[in-house]
Amino acid sequence: MKYGIFSDVHGNLEALEAVLGAMERDGAERLWCLGDVVGYGANPNECAVRVRDAAESVVLGNHDAACAGAEPIEHFNPKARDAVQWTSRHLAESTRNWLRGLPLTITHGDILLVHASPHEPAAWHYIAPHMKQGDMIQAFAALTARVAFVGHSHQPLILVHREQQYYRFLGDHLYLEDSGRYLVNVGSAGQPRDGNPQAAYAIYDTLAGTVTLARVAYDVGTAQRKIRDAGLPEALADRLESGN
Repeated sequence: MKYGIFSDVHGNLEALEAVLGAMERDGAERLWCLGDVVGYGANPNECAVRVRDAAESVVLGNHDAACAGAEPIEHFNPKARDAVQWTSRHLAESTRNWLRGLPLTITHGDILLVHASPHEPAAWHYIAPHMKQGDMIQAFAALTARVAFVGHSHQPLILVHREQQYYRFLGDHLYLEDSGRYLVNVGSAGQPRDGNPQAAYAIYDTLAGTVTLARVAYDVGTAQRKIRDAGLPEALADRLESGN
């Protein structure tokens, strides 16, 4: 079975459509979404409908919760707060109710789906390249499954716990050894922040026992124009071009 896994769409319909098409071409038979379907981009309702229809499993992200009125927004930076407030005003009631009903975590056998760290999922700790060794160990300590697929940081990353060692795998195609445990950040479909503006996703192949981090180009210009036309902060449009 091949699973297509994506996260952090953030209302970017152009990126979402590109990722869905790429995962289909890669042979994905089922799709999992790791949250933050809305926020930042100009098509929250359209993205919610597409994800709801396409994905077998969807977990809650912090922007999903905030936009649906289930999470305080005081801790968001000003641009993110503006985007949350805009999105909340434009959400259809059906979208709001769907977001409110999403679970924090979903487990499929030895796989955990969660938006942020397995450690205190509702606290939204990051799994990111800059995280401290102690935070990495804490995340693995909370991981009761063999593999966790996460998002939230918008930066693709694979972390490994094997033979009492914790380290980052420096590659985009990994064979999952039986003796290892893994934290796989699939990056962001709708707002990458690793210097690569292409939309990110992952393919998990259970038959081959592999995870592949992948990218696909999309119509950034149209996504930018929609953000500007909606009156959202200009910086949210600019960063799509730089991937930062």
